[in-house]
Amino acid sequence: MQNSNAPPASQGLIVAAYLAVYLIYGSTYLGIRYAIETIPPLMMGGARFLIAGSVLYGFLRSRGIPAPEGSHWRNAAIVGALLLGVGNGGVIWAEQTVPSGLASLLIAIVPLWFALFDWIRPGGTRPKGQTVLGIVIGFTGVALLVSSKDLMDQRAIDTVGAVALLCAGICWAAGSIFARYTPKPSVPLMGIALQMIAGGALLFLTGIMLGEAPRFSVAHTSARSALAFAYLTVFGSLIGFTAYSWLLKVGTPARISTYAYVNPIVAVFLGWSIAGETLNSNTIIAASIILLGVIVISVRRARRPALSAGAGSIAQTQTSIAPQLPSR
Repeated sequence: MQNSNAPPASQGLIVAAYLAVYLIYGSTYLGIRYAIETIPPLMMGGARFLIAGSVLYGFLRSRGIPAPEGSHWRNAAIVGALLLGVGNGGVIWAEQTVPSGLASLLIAIVPLWFALFDWIRPGGTRPKGQTVLGIVIGFTGVALLVSSKDLMDQRAIDTVGAVALLCAGICWAAGSIFARYTPKPSVPLMGIALQMIAGGALLFLTGIMLGEAPRFSVAHTSARSALAFAYLTVFGSLIGFTAYSWLLKVGTPARISTYAYVNPIVAVFLGWSIAGETLNSNTIIAASIILLGVIVISVRRARRPALSAGAGSIAQTQTSIAPQLPSR
């Protein structure tokens, strides 16, 4: 993956980038929980991505990156709608009733959806035995998590919220597969900027149409929500994404794929230690099974020959599935 003509990356920078991806991406779930305490959820998510996308777009244009073509905007609108509009929007909406740590676990199964969609698409790849095993293990964990109950014999996770998270993961995977096979700007970061602008606008407008605007008031926005919103915008969407994109150029697929199962661990820990989210033995067992399934699939996908292709194409493909996987 690493460009043989470029000087070797500093090990210190590589470690710092991995820590940023692990900690920032994992912490965005808790950030969302705090942000939507006093900010309407869809408007919050839309504003966050609109700001981040506009800043990134302006930066790239100032560096002489060519303006995108009309087809790039069209494709970005479709991908942005799937990834951020429904994918990230579903996470934000679900966290009104689902603890942040549990939300991260249901989103962690996105690699399972990837394997399934990569199979059923025209000319798709039939999953091998290890991938099938990972899918079975992962969805077994999901079934256990959704059906688990707390000490009061109540469901540990809200059913409607769980369905929203599963739909969010499906749309995230579908949008990523679509992004992989459509024309994109020559600079991958420009494609991401367009996706954030388009997806953010859709989220924001959807929030307005659903009546969120009258519920928003600067005077009634808590300091914690405001700080969480700023954190999600700056650290989640800009710094975390930049670190991830850079790692795609200097790292290996096997190492980079570890974020898929490290992030949920970070999210669950932060939700438990900071927000006081409860964990029972059933939830821990289900979470362990989900992560095992993700690890089995991630290891298999990291070894696929296609991932040893040129760094530019890999960056374009994998940055389309990042966030906060998007910043969540």
